Amino acid sequence: MSDEREERLKHVEELKKLGVEPFGNRFDGAQPIRPIVDKYGPETEGKPFTVAGRITGHRSFGKATFLDLRDWTGKIQVYVKKDAVGEAAHAWFQHVGIGDLIAARGTLGKTKTGEVSIFATELTLLTKAIRPLPEKWHGLKDSEIRYRKRYLDLIANPEVLQTFLKRAKAITLIRRFLDGRGYVEVETPMMQSIPGGAAARPFVTHHNTLDRDLYLRIALEIPLKKLMVGGVERVYEIGRVFRNEGIDTNHNPEFTLLELYHAYGNLGTMMELTETLVAQLAMEVAGTTKLSYGDKVIDVTPPWPRKDYHELLKEHAGVDGSSDDALRSKLREKHVETGGLSHIDLVDKVFGEYVEPHLVNATFVCAQPIEMTPLCREIPGRPGIADRFEAFAAGMELANAYTELNDPVVQRERLTRQAKGAGDEMMKSGKVDEDFLSALEHGMAPAGGLGIGIDRLIMFLTGATSIREVILFPLLREPEGP
Repeated sequence: MSDEREERLKHVEELKKLGVEPFGNRFDGAQPIRPIVDKYGPETEGKPFTVAGRITGHRSFGKATFLDLRDWTGKIQVYVKKDAVGEAAHAWFQHVGIGDLIAARGTLGKTKTGEVSIFATELTLLTKAIRPLPEKWHGLKDSEIRYRKRYLDLIANPEVLQTFLKRAKAITLIRRFLDGRGYVEVETPMMQSIPGGAAARPFVTHHNTLDRDLYLRIALEIPLKKLMVGGVERVYEIGRVFRNEGIDTNHNPEFTLLELYHAYGNLGTMMELTETLVAQLAMEVAGTTKLSYGDKVIDVTPPWPRKDYHELLKEHAGVDGSSDDALRSKLREKHVETGGLSHIDLVDKVFGEYVEPHLVNATFVCAQPIEMTPLCREIPGRPGIADRFEAFAAGMELANAYTELNDPVVQRERLTRQAKGAGDEMMKSGKVDEDFLSALEHGMAPAGGLGIGIDRLIMFLTGATSIREVILFPLLREPEGP
């Protein structure tokens, strides 16, 4: 037990002796701090206000003390003087310090230095913290501590808290946008007997009562399409998906995905929806459609340019994607291992290495090889080319959309071919989702479909350069040591 923790426990006992509950009770009436500070003026000066929050600064000068009090909206100074709060309150106040939560009521004014402050007349102890905040709490920078102990990160770095409040706001706005366009939100199972909707390695779990293995979902697509067959013509889900794959600045094994489907729509429907949604989110969350990301300013004002996948390969990699030898040569230049990669894997990796870094401005990349997208329609008159886009900005893929394949015969051929592919981790069981194919055989309307990675979208909207900055509790390696 640290010396400071022991000292704080002693303060807890002293507070009890004074008849003060160290861990508080319900407290009503506190007002958000930031509006008080922002709206300070002749109309509010001298008026009573009540605030509550955590003490993040404590400067004592005998009978007078200045506190920095912070809630989730901002910070205000509280001036505490013995004569103003009374003998009893001042007695227990001697056992209060940085990290503790209190409420203060008093009149609003400015100190001699011009700082907006609450001149306290009443104090209430809400919670005595028995562990100290990290040293230099206002400068907590160690990423391992920040991610493992996010609660300390939120206290120490107010801008981090604001990022997550913006995330919450953005998700609320997405729901409002889609609801306003007539989409219906649903919830579908996270455990599935056959993982589908994406090419990814799933997490496996076991259901004891049924004595069967199940998979955590890797996508939302299949159950949502079944609902479209059933007549839910505009449907969406925002939910967690799980892919048992690598971790880097753009990937976390557990992430949040938006998927939606629009009966009688197509890829054009999804383009308009995507660029309109992102532009509106940018205005609401960042206050502008010209977003700063690193040293770039990216304009998301619609319409976004449409670019052809194969033309981009030729422009930036000097290959057309037809020759394996040429593709392997380009990857060797980037020191990328090519052993065991299929033709379509080689194409995809070359695109990632040579093209994606150039996709800084908001762009729709269209017409990918159909082998990448077994659930997508081909472009009429262009066999082998998918009626698909990937939306990129800041070199990241933000969204993926199709004109959906609703031909059950072609869908069966593609899924059967995929199931026989030895390299597909998601299909190693060799199973084809017969229930999905049965649903399609009952008739699914022509449709457009869209998937947006919420975490990457929030990265883009807030300027974060790592996905861990926008996921409250990212998956981390086990800490070293005993």
